[in-house]
Amino acid sequence: MARTLGAAVAAGALAWVALAGAGAGAGAGAGGSSGAVAPVADEAPGFAVEDFNYPGADKILAEQNIVLKRGDGHIVLVDCASGTGFLEVWARDKAKVCFKVTGNSGWLTMEIPSVHLIKGNDYTTQVDMTVDNETKTFDITKNAWTSVGESADPEGREHMLVEIRSTK
Repeated sequence: MARTLGAAVAAGALAWVALAGAGAGAGAGAGGSSGAVAPVADEAPGFAVEDFNYPGADKILAEQNIVLKRGDGHIVLVDCASGTGFLEVWARDKAKVCFKVTGNSGWLTMEIPSVHLIKGNDYTTQVDMTVDNETKTFDITKNAWTSVGESADPEGREHMLVEIRSTK
C-alpha cells in the first residue's frame, strides 16, 4: 500500500511540474518578457454597459407594431388587462396601449402614430409628440383623460408619440 501511495504522489508531483513548466513557457512566449505566470484572479472581469435600449423591442414591433426605443427601465409596456394604475395611450389605428411606471421617475422613447388621448396615473407625466417637423409637449392630467395630438390640435393633424416622462 505504501508503494502504491508513493507512486501516486510521485505521479501527481510530476504532472504538476509538467503543467507549471508548460504555463511558464507559454507565458514567456506570449508575453515575450518573463516566465512568470499571472493568476487568473488578477484579471478584471468585463464591464456590463447599459445602452438603455428597450429589451425585446424587435418582438414587440413584430407582434404589436409598436416601436419602443430606449428608456431607463421605469416605464414598461404591459398588458392593459393585467392590472390598474397604468398610463393608457389611445391611438386611432390600434387598441389602447398601456405602460406601467415604477420607481420615482422614468422615461421611455418610442414611436406610436395617431395618438389622440392619454389617461394619466398617479405620476406627473409629460409626453412629447411630433407633427410635421415640430415637437409638442403635453402635460397629462393625473388619473384623468387628456386630449393630445390630433384631438388637441386646431388643424387635427396626426401626431406621433415619441417620449413619455414621469415623476412622483
